[in-house]
Amino acid sequence: MAYKVAVVGATGNVGREMLDILAERRFPVSEVVALASARSIGTEVSFGDRTLKCKALDSYDFSDVDICLMSAGGSVAKEWAPRIGAKGCVVIDNSSAWRMDPDVPLVVPEVNAAAAAGFSKKNIIANPNCSTAQLVVALKPLHDAATIKRVVVSTYQSVSGAGKEGMDELFAQTRSVFVANPVEAKKFPKRIAFNLIPQIDVFMEDGFTKEEWKMVAETKKILDPKIKLVATCVRVPVFIGHSEAVNIEFEKPISADEARDILRAAPGVLVIDKPEAGGYITPHEAAGEDATYVSRIRTDPTVDSGLVLWCVSDNLRKGAALNAIQIAEVLMNRKLLAPKKKAA
Repeated sequence: MAYKVAVVGATGNVGREMLDILAERRFPVSEVVALASARSIGTEVSFGDRTLKCKALDSYDFSDVDICLMSAGGSVAKEWAPRIGAKGCVVIDNSSAWRMDPDVPLVVPEVNAAAAAGFSKKNIIANPNCSTAQLVVALKPLHDAATIKRVVVSTYQSVSGAGKEGMDELFAQTRSVFVANPVEAKKFPKRIAFNLIPQIDVFMEDGFTKEEWKMVAETKKILDPKIKLVATCVRVPVFIGHSEAVNIEFEKPISADEARDILRAAPGVLVIDKPEAGGYITPHEAAGEDATYVSRIRTDPTVDSGLVLWCVSDNLRKGAALNAIQIAEVLMNRKLLAPKKKAA
């Protein structure tokens, strides 16, 4: 079986990553179509050893497309995902537009692949927030073993989570610092070069940011509504890779050694954990990799049954593009979606 796949937002960071990963993983495609806004018509993007020219989203006919991988922002997804779904094409959307819709599954394949079967209500499946995706991959096997009661997480999120504009701003500001030019903040509320910003997305009435709320709501939907979670999300001057310091309280006793063994056997997780200089993973090393890395697993002495760990992943891959393509693989492997056209 081979599927016709459209990538919406093909000129963006995540869209380009989606095209790369489709080729890397040899997803069975009969055709790949690169779509973007009208101003990007003709822009060339790579798919394996081929070059695709972007077509306009607003004039494209999806009636023969099987899967649409969408990474074009919430407003575009809100308008176009239902239209595309109505054509019989399954939309896997990377924005926040559909994540909390009760008729739209929110899926991380290592955690809740079975939920993907619920796509038929709207022909839409949502990708979680990048910081949530890696967190639940690490939490799921531990939750199965000892039942998580409460999570306290502090994130250290790279500028690529804010798109190409975020990466460009870090580069420009860093250069300005070195040549003693004025530093201008446009994308972020404060200077990001050689700095930390304890705000991602807008503030809500309770004082938390929307990014922090997303982590709470999405973890409950994907993993378990009973889990209590509180987050502090921080933007850091790193180009690619999100990191998280995670404190976990369990209902049942679990040791650090038991957790290491459980996580080593878990899908999508790589444990790099030596109590010595350099015996852990940093975002620099995780960039370009598919795994969710877990390091510095240790007992939390402040609660009866608690662990502390360090979690790192490439936010453009597992946090976005890779997860979307893994969802498409779930649809294929579980025979939830047949191609509209049979291969000749």
